[in-house]
Amino acid sequence: MARDDNRGGNRRNNRDETPEFQDRLVAINRVSKTVKGGKRFGFAALVVVGDQKGRVGFGKGKAKEVPEAIRKATEQAKRQMIRVQLREGRTLHHDMEGRHGAGKVVMRSAPEGTGIIAGGPMRAVFEMLGVKDVVSKSIGSQNPYNMIRATMDGLRKESSPRSVAQRRGKKVADILPKTDVKIDEQSDVAHNSPSAQATADA
Repeated sequence: MARDDNRGGNRRNNRDETPEFQDRLVAINRVSKTVKGGKRFGFAALVVVGDQKGRVGFGKGKAKEVPEAIRKATEQAKRQMIRVQLREGRTLHHDMEGRHGAGKVVMRSAPEGTGIIAGGPMRAVFEMLGVKDVVSKSIGSQNPYNMIRATMDGLRKESSPRSVAQRRGKKVADILPKTDVKIDEQSDVAHNSPSAQATADA
């Protein structure tokens, strides 16, 4: 019986140590609602959730207590998650812009070792997404809600070479010039090989 209990405890510990999603609290504000008898105070939380493997989402929640507001925001963020294709699992495939209201953000792919160059709310999105190298700038509204919505708008526009190739009915090698050169070189080597020449003579 002790052995079974230990096994169950190990499984529970593994689940606790490696959760599927991680969350980051971006902002929390005290809000008030005016009613007939006066004002009722509460809290509004903004949370970003992601698996650091290409999925990210954000949510907001309101409650009378801070923990409840964070819980509501986290649940909403998990329901609104999007998937973003990352190049080499560390950066974006191409430069892009995102807009929401008065908020505008610019995001650019970066070479390895650059790190996350982003401010507050945008940094939280990139960290939860799993991006390791990116250069970004927020232009316009500094409201964290607008900044995150603008960032998510830009990430939705991101497209990988594979998705572009599927949409155009081509192969990935036909879209990337460098890959085309490598494929051409490999085909030339194969064509000039002795086996290929023997086949052609036959």
